[in-house]
Amino acid sequence: MAIKDWSADQRPRERLLMQGAEALSSAELLAIFLRVGVSGKSAVDLARDLLAHFDDSVTSMGSASIAELCRVKGMGTAKAVQLKATFELARRALGEQLKERDALTSPQAVRDWLKLRLSGLAHEVFMVLLLDAQNRLLQAVELFRGTLTQTSVYPREVVKLALAHNAAAVILAHNHPSGVAEPSRADDLLTQSLKQSLALIDVRVLDHVIIGSGATCSFAERGIL
Repeated sequence: MAIKDWSADQRPRERLLMQGAEALSSAELLAIFLRVGVSGKSAVDLARDLLAHFDDSVTSMGSASIAELCRVKGMGTAKAVQLKATFELARRALGEQLKERDALTSPQAVRDWLKLRLSGLAHEVFMVLLLDAQNRLLQAVELFRGTLTQTSVYPREVVKLALAHNAAAVILAHNHPSGVAEPSRADDLLTQSLKQSLALIDVRVLDHVIIGSGATCSFAERGIL
């Protein structure tokens, strides 16, 4: 049955107007974006298919390529491009929040932004979030990109980056394409090496966040920094 034939209190658009966006499921929100479905399927059905393709992970869907989005029947290039643009706007909105707030008082916003940026990638990415003396975001830089198993991170490059932006502190971040957010021995050694190198120029390492499939690990929260 097409959505237009549903009762008003069941239609996603009308429900959003009456109850607010937070009352809708991810599939219903996606259905409003998609507007129409395909033959034999409503926009909500298509939205559910799209979510199922990414194991019901909105974050993974946001990190998917245009080609991957188009693998879902009913998702053409136009819809995929629009969806990518929507997720990029969400990333930028979170990025603006980080620039306005003390990163230490909004760790969830930091993790949410990093999940949007790094979760679901098929390759490993190492990022440095550069902060000023008030712990506000100056710049987020993707510094290294590696393979599925490892990436080469050189302390001197991180030090040069911090000096170039006159950073007072940094938050390190990288993803695990395997989906498991647990830190490895190599992650621990790298963190300590970077911490020691940055201490020489009076730059603090506030955290190292590992992004998995929906899950995150904070070195600072675990007390292992």
